[in-house]
Amino acid sequence: MSGHKYMDLFLKEEDLMAGEMFRSFVDKEIMPVRQQIDDDKDHRIVGRILQRLTDLGTQKAAFPREYGGGGMNSLVSAAVMHEELGRGDSGIATAATVTTWAFLPAILAGNKAVLDAFAPMFCGPELKMGCFAMTEPGGSHGGGGCDIENPSLHGRKIRTLARLEGDEWVINGQKAWASNSGVSDAYCVLCTTNPEDGDEGIALIYVPASSKGLSFGKFENKAGMQGDKNCMMYLENVRVPKEFRAAGPGHDAQLFHNNVLLARINTAALAVGNAQGAFETVLNYSGERIVAGKPIRRHSIGAGILADMAIGIETARTYYLAAAYMYDHPEIYGSSSSNTMLSRASIAKVYAADVAVMVTNKAMELMGSYGYVRDYDVEKYWRDCKIIQLWEGGAQLGRLDVCRGYYDCEF
Repeated sequence: MSGHKYMDLFLKEEDLMAGEMFRSFVDKEIMPVRQQIDDDKDHRIVGRILQRLTDLGTQKAAFPREYGGGGMNSLVSAAVMHEELGRGDSGIATAATVTTWAFLPAILAGNKAVLDAFAPMFCGPELKMGCFAMTEPGGSHGGGGCDIENPSLHGRKIRTLARLEGDEWVINGQKAWASNSGVSDAYCVLCTTNPEDGDEGIALIYVPASSKGLSFGKFENKAGMQGDKNCMMYLENVRVPKEFRAAGPGHDAQLFHNNVLLARINTAALAVGNAQGAFETVLNYSGERIVAGKPIRRHSIGAGILADMAIGIETARTYYLAAAYMYDHPEIYGSSSSNTMLSRASIAKVYAADVAVMVTNKAMELMGSYGYVRDYDVEKYWRDCKIIQLWEGGAQLGRLDVCRGYYDCEF
């Protein structure tokens, strides 16, 4: 397709330039070693790539300029970066960008104590990692990402407790599945001061990795996304200064739900990146593979499958960009904390994730057994994109959150 793939309506010139920069980065730094990433148990390859992304400024991009950060505050810009990195490797993209996700509550709240303590380290030249610890292991009393992210439950299912003792928060609880867990330098931990207080009890508290009482389980052995580490996280009487709470009662709940919303739009872009990568692979393969005397894509059935893939990718990309643009312009499209905006973000994520799963499945069908072997890229896209459909509350909660933009409902 001639011309660039992003709409000028949503992107500034610098966004287009950033998109080209990250696409070139992926082609140069990730694609040559892409097939080795899932076997890189010690993250030697992953670490080198993450350091090179740090050299580009991704780690410090969202931190305030007074700390040496980039001051980036555009969701459109972040989403474009997610798509381009997702075409290379979703796990690496996640590991690189979760640091921003972890510190956004403190940045948006203007929490000087947190920024003074952590920003200089994260705005430096060396790779550092942050973690947003939200999900909890499920059980008979609830828990898990679905209950925690469900705005109708108002934080009442959070089981990680924080109590104030003098000038310190004392935290006890468990977290699961958090990206960069076990390898991060700092953790933003979703807690409650009292589950019965609902949103007023929700607390986002920053925990240094060196904190006494913080420990971790073994890393999860996943089907894909090996560039992103996940493990159980245990907090036993972990003490941090009371100033390390992001904002305060009520405000932390708003910051938390804003993080959920942002994540859905960014992971929609990540899903599109997976789909785009698989599509490019199969488009090339189907032009070279001869069946019944002509290339696969010259057969009408092959062309129809490729068309469905292209339709999904183009529409998913256009919508996630539209949702990001609307988030960036609340003066026109309404508050970012509204159910309408949550609905838009959920539409973007649910649809893009479904498209990515469809595209990778169809790509494997067109490539046959070659799509299933690791010599080609499609099977990795296939494994990596499935979790995007499952995380952030799952595909079902996402659909319920879509409905919140259209009628009053409590699920």
